[in-house]
Amino acid sequence: MRGPLVVVGDTLLDRDVEGLVNRLCPDSPVPVLDETAHADRPGGAGLAAVFAAAQGAEVALVTALADDAAGARLSSLLTAAGVRVYALPLPGATPEKIRLRARGRVLLRHDRGGAGAEPGAPHEAVLRLIAEASAVLVSDYGRGVARQPALRAALAATRAPVVWDPHPRGPAAVPGVALATPNEPEARELTKVPPGQSRLATAARGAQGLRERWRAGAVAVTLGGDGALLCHAGSTPLVVSAPVNAEGDTCGAGDRFASAATLALARGALVSEAVQEAVAEASAYVAGGGVAAALPVEVRAAPPAVLSGGGERIGAAAAGAVVAEVRAAGGTVVATGGCFDLLHAGHVATLQAARQLGDCLVVCLNSDTSVAGLKGPDRPVMSQGDRSRLLAALSCVDAVVVFDEPTPHAALSWLRPDIWVKGGDYATGGGDTSALPEAEVLRRWGGQTVVVPYLDGRSTTDMIAAARGERPAVAPTGAARAGCPTAEGAR
Repeated sequence: MRGPLVVVGDTLLDRDVEGLVNRLCPDSPVPVLDETAHADRPGGAGLAAVFAAAQGAEVALVTALADDAAGARLSSLLTAAGVRVYALPLPGATPEKIRLRARGRVLLRHDRGGAGAEPGAPHEAVLRLIAEASAVLVSDYGRGVARQPALRAALAATRAPVVWDPHPRGPAAVPGVALATPNEPEARELTKVPPGQSRLATAARGAQGLRERWRAGAVAVTLGGDGALLCHAGSTPLVVSAPVNAEGDTCGAGDRFASAATLALARGALVSEAVQEAVAEASAYVAGGGVAAALPVEVRAAPPAVLSGGGERIGAAAAGAVVAEVRAAGGTVVATGGCFDLLHAGHVATLQAARQLGDCLVVCLNSDTSVAGLKGPDRPVMSQGDRSRLLAALSCVDAVVVFDEPTPHAALSWLRPDIWVKGGDYATGGGDTSALPEAEVLRRWGGQTVVVPYLDGRSTTDMIAAARGERPAVAPTGAARAGCPTAEGAR
């Protein structure tokens, strides 16, 4: 594969709530679900991206996320799955689908987010990403990403094979896609094939109609447990039967089919070979227990990293509200991050300097788990709750979000700040800010990474040593500080 596999489309936050039903509600004849567990996962295009990443592919997801807690949660889950997120601004709310389940059965599905809204325009980095892809999967859920004009132009111009997984409420595929993958109901709705014919004849007419209308290289209509029907060059369709007649949870089977086909095309397979591989993958997926068994453990069990906190200025909801207000007014969003263990004058100087660069400052704070992983089992000295409250009490800080990962990449992918601030002497020490890990993330939406001066001689490590009556460590040189993985001012 010469470049990443790129997934383009609408991402939803899916939540399965498991529980027990032992009684009816006293004021209405409906069951009462006592929740016992819940699991969050990316849905829509995000699920297709996770499936591809689980196969070892380098995957980038172009999607739209709102400035809300659901968008933050999705960014955390996708980053944990190894997916690089290129998030477009999304007006309104990130869509959510909540399934209430008991004994393996869905009792009710609760949808949030309202109707889809047109996302903001992509940055040039997104358009370059599509041009350099090894293959592109458009996973359309009818919420607006596949309609974005600049994205459609890039998809039509790319030389990579494009797989289009359509939605009846979505737009037509761009001309020249290598493969479109509607399921039976979608093919019937998109083509208005009249009833009265056999199942295969109906699928074949729908596939041929879509192929001609969209000028697609091929169309594969998925037939559930019976495999798929492929209509490509020539008048005779190819029927690919499923290797096993699997029964079980089919949620996500279409995404598994589309991602498998896209991966095969990226490796140079013929379309017929890609469809055969996709049928086998989707069948094995359903037979193996569906989405609950297929997702990597770290995705199903990942903690709500950037959602921690409480109070008016702490947490994803608070940060999202601040960022949305500043963006709506045309302002500049600034973010910085670190452990901020034992807040000292060096921290405050860095935060004040950062706040002066824009119209709001969001602090991405390492959680207790993250600090312990970076600093050792004796750190942090102060809990993340106390550190959050101290930071939020500063007039120069507008919001605080807590993240569990070693780096703030997931939080940054959701916040999309215009400026990311590092405290230290990277410039005077000869360091290159473009080489910082966060710089690559900021380039996805055209953000800028900068360094601000810090007050020399301030160090949490030295404060701890002094409190213990130990001799403070020798101050590191500028070059040594420049190579430190965390900002000197945030120690």
